[in-house]
Amino acid sequence: MILVTGAGGNVGSNVVRQLLEEGEKVRVITRNPSGQAFPDQVEVATGDLTRPETLTEALSGIERAFLFPVLRGVDGFLDVAERAGLRHLVMLSSISVTWSVPGWVGEAHLRLERSVQASGLPWTFVRPDGFTTNDLVWASQIIDGEVVRGRYGDAATAPVDPRDIAAVAVRSLLDGRTGEGYSVTGPQSLTQIDRLGIIAEAIGRPLRWQEQSEDWFRDEMARLGMPAQGIDDYVDALTARVGKTAEVLPTVEHVTGRPPFTYAQWVADHTAAFGTAST
Repeated sequence: MILVTGAGGNVGSNVVRQLLEEGEKVRVITRNPSGQAFPDQVEVATGDLTRPETLTEALSGIERAFLFPVLRGVDGFLDVAERAGLRHLVMLSSISVTWSVPGWVGEAHLRLERSVQASGLPWTFVRPDGFTTNDLVWASQIIDGEVVRGRYGDAATAPVDPRDIAAVAVRSLLDGRTGEGYSVTGPQSLTQIDRLGIIAEAIGRPLRWQEQSEDWFRDEMARLGMPAQGIDDYVDALTARVGKTAEVLPTVEHVTGRPPFTYAQWVADHTAAFGTAST
C-alpha cells in the first residue's frame, strides 16, 4: 500500500492516477473526505499533516509514501512514519534548494529535506522547476481580452508539466530509487512571451504581452498571498533570467524512459481554462 498526501493537488492527483495505472494499491489522506472526489479504487483516510495524532491510522500498513511538503507538518509525520515502519519516502521539494543562493523558498525546502534525512527513513527528493500550471494565473485576463499584463516577459524558464513531476515520483517509489535528489525541468527554455504565444496559437486568438512596473508586479504577488521575502526572491530570480536561456535537464526521460511533455502539449490539454477563439 502506498500513501499519497496532497492528493488533490496538481502533482498529487497525477501521482494517484499513475500509481493506479501501475496496479498499485493507494491510500490518500485528507482533512475533509467528503469535500474531495477520488477514484473509486482509492482508500481514503482522514488526517491532517499538521496534527500528528491524526496520522497513526492513515500510516498503518503503509510501506511507501509520497509526501507533499507542509512546513509545519513534516516532523510529526516523520515520527509517526518511522514508528509505522515506512520503508521509502518520496518528498516533493524545489529545484531552488540546488541554487547557490536558495532564497526563501529554497531555504524552507532545505529545512524539510534535512529533517527527512535526519529521520533515518530511506528517502528520495523530487525538485521541480516552475510548474506549467502556474500560467493558469493568466486565464482570467485571456478570457476577458487580448492583453496579458505582467512583468519580466523576457525572463526564460523551463516550466515542467505536473504529470512529469508525478512520473518521476512514481518511478522513484516503484523502482526503489532511494538517496536521490532529482532536479526536474520541462524540455524547453521559454520566456513568458513565448508561452503566451503558444497559448494564443492553441486557442486561435491573438494575445499580446503588456509589460508592467515592478511595483505593480509586487502588488500582484502580494494579492496572491506571497510573503514579502518570497516576492523579493522571485523578483531577483526573474530579473536574473531576463535575456538568458533556462537550463533544461534530461531528468524526466532518464527516470521514466520517455520524453517530457512540451508546453504546447500541456496547453492543448487546458485550452478550456483559457477560453476559445472568438466567433
